[in-house]
Amino acid sequence: MAKKYLLEIIAIIAVIGFVLAFLYTSAVLPGAEFAGSDSAGSSQIAALTGKADTDFAPIIPQYVPPGVEIESALFALQAAVGGIVLGYVFGYWSCQAKCKKAE
Repeated sequence: MAKKYLLEIIAIIAVIGFVLAFLYTSAVLPGAEFAGSDSAGSSQIAALTGKADTDFAPIIPQYVPPGVEIESALFALQAAVGGIVLGYVFGYWSCQAKCKKAE
């Protein structure tokens, strides 16, 4: 029975682990904010190269970054497409396994 529900058990353990990690960091650092990986990476690059973030120019000089709304919409679209692809792949694998059992 444990083998039948192995993926569900792993998913539950992962969710519990993430919740515990969140609760631990919230308790240890109550006023902390998540700065995001972009700002952390940019500050590390600036520290290593000695150049400030403003010294870097975009590859396409005429490019003006879109507003925050557009950026959020593109991120949501990327997440949706990734979810669709993952759903298709897992469904395909599931059907493959069912077809092998039927033979």
